Amino acid sequence: MTSPTSRRAVLTAAIAAAAGASAATASSAFASPAPSTSGGPTARPSAAPKALVDNRFWHTYTDWRRGAGDGTRVLPGLRPGLVIASPAGRSDYTDPHTGTTAAWEYAVWTSPEHRCAVPATEVIASWNARTPAGTWIQTELSGRYADGTATPWFVMGRWASGDGDIRRTSVDGQGDPHSTVWTDTLSVDDPASGVRLVSYRLRLTLYRTPGSRLTPTVWRAGAMASGVPDRFTVPASAPGPARELPVPRYSQNVHIGQYPEYDNGGEAWCSPTSSQMIIEYWGRRPTARDLAWVKPGLPDPQVCHAARYTYDYQYEGCGNWPFNAAYAATYRDLNAVVTRLGSLDDVERLIRVGIPVITSQSFLKEELTGAGYGTAGHLMTVIGFTREGDVIANDPASPDNRAVRRVYRRREFENIWLRTKRYDANGAVRSGTGGVCYVYWPSDLSPSRRRVLRELGLV
Repeated sequence: MTSPTSRRAVLTAAIAAAAGASAATASSAFASPAPSTSGGPTARPSAAPKALVDNRFWHTYTDWRRGAGDGTRVLPGLRPGLVIASPAGRSDYTDPHTGTTAAWEYAVWTSPEHRCAVPATEVIASWNARTPAGTWIQTELSGRYADGTATPWFVMGRWASGDGDIRRTSVDGQGDPHSTVWTDTLSVDDPASGVRLVSYRLRLTLYRTPGSRLTPTVWRAGAMASGVPDRFTVPASAPGPARELPVPRYSQNVHIGQYPEYDNGGEAWCSPTSSQMIIEYWGRRPTARDLAWVKPGLPDPQVCHAARYTYDYQYEGCGNWPFNAAYAATYRDLNAVVTRLGSLDDVERLIRVGIPVITSQSFLKEELTGAGYGTAGHLMTVIGFTREGDVIANDPASPDNRAVRRVYRRREFENIWLRTKRYDANGAVRSGTGGVCYVYWPSDLSPSRRRVLRELGLV
């Protein structure tokens, strides 16, 4: 994107519109299929599609051991995790949102350098962790350009599942001569210049109250790097089999005006509302104790809970992509990543094995038939496809829960989701997400689910 727009500004513009209506080897998405080994005449192979997305997530015992730890150790088991063994040091942190300064013990883990399968214009990190009271984590990323120079260490998030120790936050004002961090995305400022990120490292810092035996546990950390070109339209995909998943339906708009301290209330809660739908699809939900803070009598208090615990105090919104994934992963044995997919074919593959997908898109009212609104940025949940191949979506920008299930035309939906450029109502060129989505799944995977997730580079 030649001139990235602050996602905070994008979401602010969207609010009124919505209310008014891996293994050790990295995998790349959009990869070409393996050549056929069947008999018959040998055809001249067609040119392989150019890879656009590369995913790398550290999550196995071997993954964690291959990184450089200073004060960390790896817990073995069915879900290996990184924890504090013996603190590497102590530092003070002044929370910019409370003004409170506190001392914290810390330990550090740095990943090996990962060389991207695609020269990248954007990198988005995501992580899954448990942070008991008195602990938190910081995720940083340093990229390397094709000329061999490296970026500084950029903070991609300071995160805790609760809000009693620090306020979870992105960090503004980060950049170098070639790139800028926009909330949760490291983005090359001018892709037309040819500047590309060819590799990166992640650095995790685990913090705890001094003198305690507390520790965060990080189960998964990594990033999606992509080189999606500027495009106003994308090729149409062919429909596959029909299937619809029984995903709960929640409207963000029944929460309009509630808890305005979290991005002015429900009219802006598309992302946490979508996340909550999928969390409950997988059989998880907050406990009565978790919800005790919510005012009695409010509908679907778990949506209020999701908004509070995805809220980014710097971005001043609930739409930070990695914070939503991290929130989902606080539930028992759930995994969650932010990635990009290549087409609705990829979504169909996930739906076919029972995995719904949360997509991020922006559009004018007339670009998505039946939506009844336009938006500069919105999340919704794809839960299936009709026999004609149209998209069945749980759209939280609906007047009530009964109205959440929508059917959107396949061609329209695919284009507004996958494009990176669009025109706004005034004819000005704006950005699109280029296929950004959240994918959540349980640790106990069937062989078919594991196969599809592996093919998409997510496990």
